[in-house]
Amino acid sequence: MNLITPGADILEAEVTHISKHGFWLLLAEKELFLPFSEFPWFKEAAVSAILNVEWLQPHHLYWPDLDVDLEVDAIEHPERYPLVAQSGISQS
Repeated sequence: MNLITPGADILEAEVTHISKHGFWLLLAEKELFLPFSEFPWFKEAAVSAILNVEWLQPHHLYWPDLDVDLEVDAIEHPERYPLVAQSGISQS
């Protein structure tokens, strides 16, 4: 009896630690740090929202409670992605 569907890979991401400076995310054998200064969407988020992360594809992460999509490359190389979100929409 074969319980595993051929070709069906399961990607699991795990938040391993949260501090006042950011959080650590484990992707397979790689642990990445997301500082709140670079990823401000998470700074005021509930812990449960940060923990609820989906690793949809090898290069794509999604936090459904926060509606935040990130490429793994943007976490590994934030200098390549200089734009950061502003903490609100200004009305002119």
